[in-house]
Amino acid sequence: MEYSINELSKMSGLTTRTLRYYDEINLLKPKRVNEAGYRIYGSSEIDQLQQILFFRELEIELDVIKSILKKNNNEQMKLLKGHLARLLLKQKQITTLIANVNQTIESIEGGVQMKDSDKFKGFKKELLDKNDEGYKDEVIQKWGKHAYDSSRKQFENMTEEEYLEFIKLGDDILLELKEAYQHGSDETSSYSKKVAEMHKRWVQLAWGGYSIDAHHNLVSLYVEDERFKNHYDREQEGLAVLLRNAVFYHLK
Repeated sequence: MEYSINELSKMSGLTTRTLRYYDEINLLKPKRVNEAGYRIYGSSEIDQLQQILFFRELEIELDVIKSILKKNNNEQMKLLKGHLARLLLKQKQITTLIANVNQTIESIEGGVQMKDSDKFKGFKKELLDKNDEGYKDEVIQKWGKHAYDSSRKQFENMTEEEYLEFIKLGDDILLELKEAYQHGSDETSSYSKKVAEMHKRWVQLAWGGYSIDAHHNLVSLYVEDERFKNHYDREQEGLAVLLRNAVFYHLK
């Protein structure tokens, strides 16, 4: 059976404009175009659109969907499993945030009084889960499971004030680094000293303690690992190196 673009629009819930766009980007081509210039879709196109709608429900971007449709079943399954893992992580984060909001509502309405450490639990949990996804195994390998567990426990137990200070310090360190760079300052300057001391406090909040050797290893990683280097250099090339040098020079 064949369908016009209007019929397919009504059947799928997509606008004709969206279907024309899918044609333009080669995501869903019609079976044929009739003599009057109208797009006509057949059974195979219906099946493909069903797949596209499924992937869209999984919040997969259109260009990624295009690449998935070109792959064989095994490759599609591998991509879907990876995406499912990310969705489950997101679901876990949302569940935590919902619980956090409910607690806040109860507190405002005179119900259960929230502890300071609970007020930002959802946000902290989201940040911890993201860090676990990207760096947990690597941290354990480099510094050991005890160091990882201690740092995570410290972060989970942060008070509201400590958490806000931690987040603000992260932003302020980048601003101070840019300020130092713009003044042409090297690691010996007063600007760099301030950055080093701010970063020391940031580390203390994150780890619940301080080791100069561990701090030196961390800032060295900022230069050696592109993931961290890109974080500091995203607005100005050279900030990661300046931070490392500042810590090495002023904190011994």
